[in-house]
Amino acid sequence: MLQRIQSIFLLLAGGASLSLFGVPFATTPRAVEGSAIFADAAYTVQDQVALMALFAVAGALAIAGIFLYRNRLLQMRLSIFSFIANLIGVVLGVIFFMQNSNDVGEQPVNDGIGVYLPIAAMILVLMAYRFISKDEKLVRSMDRLR
Repeated sequence: MLQRIQSIFLLLAGGASLSLFGVPFATTPRAVEGSAIFADAAYTVQDQVALMALFAVAGALAIAGIFLYRNRLLQMRLSIFSFIANLIGVVLGVIFFMQNSNDVGEQPVNDGIGVYLPIAAMILVLMAYRFISKDEKLVRSMDRLR
């Protein structure tokens, strides 16, 4: 049901989470030998299996929530789980980066668009949750009138 605003928000959130597989979190001008995440000069989701799993689950939950428009409570639950998966992914991404930041040495680290996409996905999921709960309140108020 793409005519509802929360479906658009969920689609954008899923797209933001899943697009992390194509854009880097951070880059360096040259490859860093001996570094676990900057060996190819880019820190991406593919450098850690946990990040791949979390962001894939977050994107899949957001997109699956679009098709559950008849069951708003389940849609709200999936939205919260997508938010939590994105949040854990961001925290783990920062932890992995901080653990390996000493390997970079003097090379500058440039942030990529991948740093901002999970934050945008979390904001979009929260906005979708807000509109889903508004729909649920509207339906409940209509049920009381019958």
